[in-house]
Amino acid sequence: MLRVAIQKKGRLSDSSMNLLQRCDIRINNGGKLNAKATNFPLEILYLRDDDIPECVADGVADIGIVGENEYLEKERSVSIVERLGFAKCRMSIAVPKSFVYEGISSLQNRKIATSYPKIISQFLLEKKINAEVHEISGSVEIAPNIGMADAIFDIVSTGSTLLQNGLKEVEQVLTSEALLIASRDISKEKSELLEKLMFRVRTVQQAKNYKYVLMNVPTEKLIEITNLLPGMKSPTILPLADKGWSSIHTVIQTDRFWEIIEQVKNLGAEGILITDIENIVL
Repeated sequence: MLRVAIQKKGRLSDSSMNLLQRCDIRINNGGKLNAKATNFPLEILYLRDDDIPECVADGVADIGIVGENEYLEKERSVSIVERLGFAKCRMSIAVPKSFVYEGISSLQNRKIATSYPKIISQFLLEKKINAEVHEISGSVEIAPNIGMADAIFDIVSTGSTLLQNGLKEVEQVLTSEALLIASRDISKEKSELLEKLMFRVRTVQQAKNYKYVLMNVPTEKLIEITNLLPGMKSPTILPLADKGWSSIHTVIQTDRFWEIIEQVKNLGAEGILITDIENIVL
């Protein structure tokens, strides 16, 4: 049984559970603190996000899905298995709107409130800035308003919370995303289960880079259009009931998608159907 630690609630939790669902892993709701899959040897432990790195490092969980911010802050001995690409945010320094900010040197000898003292301290050290870091948990945004600090360092998603508290973002320190981490002492048996899980995860991750496309094309333009379409090996071509027309089925990478669709349309393609791909095995 592979044990995975997941944040018990919030955006990261929702995205983690959605990933498992797209991997066709069905979860029995179970209790409030844990749940088991019914079709894969996997058990979920629902934890606070800041407890996940330690839980994995200590071997209580074999793997975990955690924000990169917590991974960096906790500095536990774990391995990064995969960057998952969701729950993205930035970690930034913010100051009151009235603060005249003229670059990082403006923070010299200032007080900074944060829930991530290690990350910001390392950043200040690299920038050779001497500032006083105050560690607080929760409601970091109110620190300047009550005279506790001159600036804050925190996670920023939309920036609306900063605006509500009269703050402005002035320095982005790093970007964070969800990571899948693993214990360095994971057993061979569980490593094999992890590989099976990662095979499914990567089919989901790869699918985000492709679109499945069906189109009807004039047979006289068939060669010209198929030369534009990459496909996995080559496009699938089927004759239509209407003489002089064929149907093409293919897969196109998203980074070239609209460019190619525009070209084939100009060549006479019609009835272009575009769908997302849930999973893809390359």
